[in-house]
Amino acid sequence: MRNLTPFLLFDGDCAQAMTSYRSCLGGELELSATDRLHPVRKPRQGNTVAIYLTGSTYTELKEIFDRLSAGAPKDLLDELRDMPFGTYGHLADKYGVHSFFRGERRNAMSSWLTTRRCGGG
Repeated sequence: MRNLTPFLLFDGDCAQAMTSYRSCLGGELELSATDRLHPVRKPRQGNTVAIYLTGSTYTELKEIFDRLSAGAPKDLLDELRDMPFGTYGHLADKYGVHSFFRGERRNAMSSWLTTRRCGGG
């Protein structure tokens, strides 16, 4: 199942902000946040919020990634690639909104078959 989660980027006060939001809103927060902002970027409107897209197959992610990357600056584009935890990619679209992608590995079935043939899991 595909999930879309807000992802907030802070400039050093993420923990304080999350504590405040949880206090104001009550309950558990259903969002992701970090203090990590791209080293050459300064906080400004548009670059402190992102979209975190998870739970899709590589093919599904690739279709969305390709549509969002149209007109995106190439220096802020990390193509989808297999990582130990699955597929990962990142881009800043033509409006400056960052999107992070995480899903199944491109070759999830072949990785599973290799593990099975080698006597693993």
